[in-house]
Amino acid sequence: MPVKPVEWRDRRLFIIDQTLLPRECVEIALPTVDAVWEAIKRLRVRGAPAIGICAAYGVVAGVIERNPSSVTETVQAALVAAERLATSRPTAVNLFWALERMRRVAEEAAPTMANAELLIDRLEAEALAIHAEDEAMCLAIGRHGAALIHENTGVLTHCNAGGLATSGYGTALAPMFVAHEEGRKFRVFADETRPLLQGARLTAWELVKAGIDVTLICDSMAAQVMRERRINLVIVGADRIAANGDAANKIGTYSVAVLAKGHKIPFYVAAPSSTFDLTLEKGRQIPIEERDPEEITHGFGLQTGADGVKVYNPAFDVTPAQLITGIITEKGIIESPNAEKIARVLGA
Repeated sequence: MPVKPVEWRDRRLFIIDQTLLPRECVEIALPTVDAVWEAIKRLRVRGAPAIGICAAYGVVAGVIERNPSSVTETVQAALVAAERLATSRPTAVNLFWALERMRRVAEEAAPTMANAELLIDRLEAEALAIHAEDEAMCLAIGRHGAALIHENTGVLTHCNAGGLATSGYGTALAPMFVAHEEGRKFRVFADETRPLLQGARLTAWELVKAGIDVTLICDSMAAQVMRERRINLVIVGADRIAANGDAANKIGTYSVAVLAKGHKIPFYVAAPSSTFDLTLEKGRQIPIEERDPEEITHGFGLQTGADGVKVYNPAFDVTPAQLITGIITEKGIIESPNAEKIARVLGA
């Protein structure tokens, strides 16, 4: 199995610090809510599913940190932790989905619990369930999506939606891992994904580690590589998908979708059902995080922008459903996605 970015051992949360990759693979402990918040905010852990898993464990860590002496104090500690973690990043819906599950368990289980320790056990069990469910969903996504990857297929992916972004197989990379395990020969082109280079630092690292043929390209090279007919398929992940199929993913994904359409290349989004936000009718309602200008003017500590220059740094963009050939979910592939098809597949 690919790398695991989040682990819960002896009631302690550990993550791989992704800001250090690919130079170092370092595991760090997150013993407090503030430590979990900082790790999510600073991209030490990133990827919508991994953020949700980390947040769920963060609620348990926050309760343990406060050492409650009663069921009432335990519920209050869980709610405070969830409220704090909800302010870390605004776009990835899995964060809010996981926190809502933890809040609901805290409030609904409390009347049946004799003491604080029993409620902590129940919260821990819910976080573990969220983690296990994501592992199963990612593997199912991989099995459904692997059928799209044939012998000698050239696949383009943008940003990182592999094991580092989830709990194991990933979303966009899951079909590649499964196809590789099944013995197919294919090539992956990974966009470097500016400004934080998640494709270069993380996706390429994961694929090389797995023994998959991967070529790293600059974001601006995608059109040329498509024109050279080196790419037959695009698979990307998503941080939030609206009810109509519009999908938010790392900035630059929309550009790739437009290029794929122009070159008649199938463009797929891979995401678990937890990434869908059916409360939002269209993608324009998805909140888009804007990040620190220095990520562009001083990338990785080196000044590359002129002093005093204005910066616009949205972390995500939204790809309209019309540009998406299909959405690969754990329940199957939703071809030519729209609100009716999505609701039917998700059982909503």
